[in-house]
Amino acid sequence: MTVISRRSQGVLDRIERLGNRLPDPAFQFVWLLLLVWVLSAILASVEFAELDPRTKQPIRIVNQLTGGAIVGFFTRTVRTFMEFPPLGNVLVILLATGVAEHSGLFSAAIRALLRRTSRTLLTPIVLLVAILSHTAGDPGYAIVIPAGGAMFAAAGRHPLLGIAAAFAGASGGFSASFLPASLDPLLQGFTQQAARIVDPTVEVNPLCNWGFMSASALFLIGIGWWVTDRILEPRLQAGAAPDGEQADPSLLQEVSTIESKALRIAAVTAVAIVALLALACWPANSALRAPDGNLVSPAAPLMQMVVPVLFILLLVPGIAYGWAAGTVKSHRDLVQAMTKGMSSISYYVVMAFFAAQFTAAFTQSNLGLLIAIKGGNALKSWQLPAQMTLGGIILLTAAINLLIGSASAKWALLSPIFVPMLMTVGLSPELTQAAFRVGDSSTNIITPLMPFFPLVVLYARRYVTNAGAGTVISLMLPYSLAFLLVWTLLLAVFWTFKLPLGLQAGYTYPR
Repeated sequence: MTVISRRSQGVLDRIERLGNRLPDPAFQFVWLLLLVWVLSAILASVEFAELDPRTKQPIRIVNQLTGGAIVGFFTRTVRTFMEFPPLGNVLVILLATGVAEHSGLFSAAIRALLRRTSRTLLTPIVLLVAILSHTAGDPGYAIVIPAGGAMFAAAGRHPLLGIAAAFAGASGGFSASFLPASLDPLLQGFTQQAARIVDPTVEVNPLCNWGFMSASALFLIGIGWWVTDRILEPRLQAGAAPDGEQADPSLLQEVSTIESKALRIAAVTAVAIVALLALACWPANSALRAPDGNLVSPAAPLMQMVVPVLFILLLVPGIAYGWAAGTVKSHRDLVQAMTKGMSSISYYVVMAFFAAQFTAAFTQSNLGLLIAIKGGNALKSWQLPAQMTLGGIILLTAAINLLIGSASAKWALLSPIFVPMLMTVGLSPELTQAAFRVGDSSTNIITPLMPFFPLVVLYARRYVTNAGAGTVISLMLPYSLAFLLVWTLLLAVFWTFKLPLGLQAGYTYPR
């Protein structure tokens, strides 16, 4: 290990120790909530010149400590918790994963995959699956990340490596994908609306970044592989061994004849479900399509029912496997499996309660909006060369992402500033959107404010009982920095050689 790598490992160790000295993640959200209340009260009387791009009115910080605001906070407390976006998705998916896990489907599938995958190729396989999970949206977090930990543990490697690799692919590379996803039309809508501030005739294709994002997926798998095996694994090997759950002994066994037969039946069942869904989507007037016929736009019922579809795709094959393998004999076995699946989520529910209250107060105060608009206006006022401005957009987005988790919320605020600004210097809306997506994804994995971050801490604690936010941040920081650097350079290469960004997309404006 070189002197530089020893210093790097020492820095990561200090970050972990410092992060784990902080209060429990649940109480970190309590302190952040108090901070938001105090700052909103202090800044409420300040008149800011920045305009809210949604209302075209000056931004005003809303005092969260007035009598009305406090009463409103407590009257909405339960609803705020119940409507916290990740909570319902995670709970529903865990009902199905409980059946798939306790019927033995997950165990047999992992053992079959491990038998066909060498130990050295396990990392890129996990990264690939995590990146492909973007197509399913947020529910992938509840499936891919714990599976990554289980696969690495079964292969005799540190389970936190598998959790980190899966989290890096699913969240750090959130925008990168070989397949179109609901994020594409979601961002395209804001980009086109912002571009029409300058040119009312501009049309932006929903897949305008598909070429770049497909290539990005390959590069992120490569750099994630290197970070996992060359940076994190030596560090974890030199540290303490896992003191929580150990590798499931059954994961080390050969797949039996009965299990192989049950796996085939489960696979056929899953293919049949997908085929039926495809047939239902095929007609031009399908009820699963949006009014304009689109299947992947946010308005399409298919996109709005992703969680129930995944629930069925996990539940029914799990039942089919259990029936064929003899592990599911009655409906009582199914209820028991679902109950066991939900039993591990209590810690996350506690954190989600406080995270939901903080997120609601932070949004209502307009503090995040003010920070985003001030940063965008400052970048605009510097009047840097186009290349430096684009790099500034990436870095500013990465910084704002530490405070505002939703990609659509950030782009709704920033696109009316960035897109017209770069169009006036000859750069296309599609290029600006690609730069935003690079910055937006890279820092997802190092902010405790990311909605699924507490869930990752929970997965880590299964194997290392004293793991905390600092543990996860120290694991994910090398991915974040590497992704940000490599992804930015890749965009520069695409720009320099005019490689295709995506469908009907160019680098200059006017085209």
